[in-house]
Amino acid sequence: MRPSNREAAYLLSGIRVVDLSMGWSGPLAARHLADMGAEVIKIEACQYYDWWRGWDLTPEEYEERMYEQAPAFNLMNRNKKGITLDLTTPEGKALCKRLVGISDVVIENQARSVLPKLGLDYPDLIEVKPDLVMISLPAFGATGDWTDYRAYGSTVEQASGIPHLTGEPDWPPTMQHVAYGDSVAGINAAAALLVALWHRENTGEGQYIDLSQVECLFPLASHGIIEQSMNGKVPKRHGNGHPVHSPHGVFPCQGDDRWVIITITNTKEWRGLCREMDRPDLSEDKGLDTSAGRRAREKEINEIIRGWTSELDPQTIMFKLQENGVPAAPVHPPYTLMEEPHLYERGTWEWLDRAYVDMQPQTRPLYHISKGLRGIETPAPCLGEHNEEILGGLLGLSKEELALLEEKGIMGTVPTALEELRKNEVKKE
Repeated sequence: MRPSNREAAYLLSGIRVVDLSMGWSGPLAARHLADMGAEVIKIEACQYYDWWRGWDLTPEEYEERMYEQAPAFNLMNRNKKGITLDLTTPEGKALCKRLVGISDVVIENQARSVLPKLGLDYPDLIEVKPDLVMISLPAFGATGDWTDYRAYGSTVEQASGIPHLTGEPDWPPTMQHVAYGDSVAGINAAAALLVALWHRENTGEGQYIDLSQVECLFPLASHGIIEQSMNGKVPKRHGNGHPVHSPHGVFPCQGDDRWVIITITNTKEWRGLCREMDRPDLSEDKGLDTSAGRRAREKEINEIIRGWTSELDPQTIMFKLQENGVPAAPVHPPYTLMEEPHLYERGTWEWLDRAYVDMQPQTRPLYHISKGLRGIETPAPCLGEHNEEILGGLLGLSKEELALLEEKGIMGTVPTALEELRKNEVKKE
């Protein structure tokens, strides 16, 4: 019997998860569960492994094992175990079902038609695990007119309407280019799974969760949706500005492509900014004591701020303004985050050794829970790394059975593309 979640060392100790997902959204949800102590078993195939390992690799890149070196894959799949099974084969499908039968959760983010074709969708899986908790992350949900459309995180961002709310007033629809659809859906999926597991613990009932990625983004566009629905108006876009607070924006600093964010929400903060800029004339101007007054002269004020910030380093500006009670922070390109003192003080980074890449930084979970987190214990699995442990140890397959699976190409540790390249080289010789 599995230990009660309340009695376990970690929140999800004793929970087993089968991860059938690829890319970002599903693997992110599974990683959150792994960080909370669940045993997550990721299933890939040598024929079509997780595409975040890389795609369109050259023969040289295959030989160099570049599919084991992709930073995004290694970051998203830590604390997981990995096996390979060709789920298009009867043997692979049967083994997947056996694994689901002794697990608690299944996560998948394939196109809606994929698992039904394989005979591995929810109605099939609850035959072997009646109290299964399963989540699917289709772009547009499992029902409705758009259900068969395929999409990536950026496509979902477009469909959510967010680009119509982003950018300067005279710009065309503007994307963030961060693939928000994936990351936001992954976070929502993890939360939904926790609720479903809590429900099962209290009622014994499993459930199927249809999590539309585009609907997960609607809260980020809520102000636009409300404005259009209630008033029939398209809301004005403000770029880096704010509909109420002023000044509010991103300002250039000394150096190439360096910026600082400054946000003023009240009179005290405004006067702190004026004091640091040595502009008593602005501080003493009663017409600028309110956001409305400052908004009326926003263009002029922003030019004054730009003139001041452009002569200083963003980190210096941040410290100077924060000492005066003014919210401010540098804009960090990714390559400078490792140098950010605040992140070090919060213990954001943890270094992890992994085959093919050596020591690499991982970001610790940015939340704390009373039961404690598992932390970062193991790196992302190499392709098929835990075949023997899971298929042999957990499912009880003999060495002979494992060897036969590998001989048939149902299981393995090398991409099929690499095997084909090697066979072709042998033929040439």
